[in-house]
Amino acid sequence: MDDKSYLQSLINEGEHQQQDFKYRVSDARKLAKSVSAFANTDGGRLLIGVRDDGQMCGVRSEEEIFMMHQAAFRYCKPAVSIKFDTYYIKKHTIVVTTVPPSDKRPVRALNEDGKLQAYIRIADENIIASPVHLAMWRESQNPKGTMMVYTETVQNLLAAMSNGPLTLNQIVRRSDIPRHKIIPLLARLIRFGVVQWQYSNLQFLFFLT
Repeated sequence: MDDKSYLQSLINEGEHQQQDFKYRVSDARKLAKSVSAFANTDGGRLLIGVRDDGQMCGVRSEEEIFMMHQAAFRYCKPAVSIKFDTYYIKKHTIVVTTVPPSDKRPVRALNEDGKLQAYIRIADENIIASPVHLAMWRESQNPKGTMMVYTETVQNLLAAMSNGPLTLNQIVRRSDIPRHKIIPLLARLIRFGVVQWQYSNLQFLFFLT
């Protein structure tokens, strides 16, 4: 398969959980959100120089590639190792940037306001990670592992979730358990397969398996 056919096969997939199109790279910090989202989820690739409709227009200058480097190494904490593959199609330069899933989650992106924020990739969107995701990643980095004890608090939490799916705020109200205690408990219950989560109507929902 030649380069043009290969790129066209990628473009034909459209934007999805592991692929995003970028027509122009004008702000490395905005691009860092995509890098963070891919690194915190299943990895993915950015097609630089491709419009949202799939048209190849090419990168405008080496500055765009430089900003891609900045997005991964300067504006993501920790820095993300990325791979660049450059293709030349009909005088257009298309850059395929591959972002691997990180083993040091969360990878946070430095926003325009100077704050670090972690993202995840859902379908073709970059979504701010929930506090539960952050707790899951923290626990996954624990070299001693995680133990789940079914205390009375856990039992009350599960009882409150019996009519899910529920948002985190709804779970707090129904269980009468402080939010700061529910977040790590939900993270552990998800890791042990007792609870699942989904993203719907711009919010995270949690429910029993």
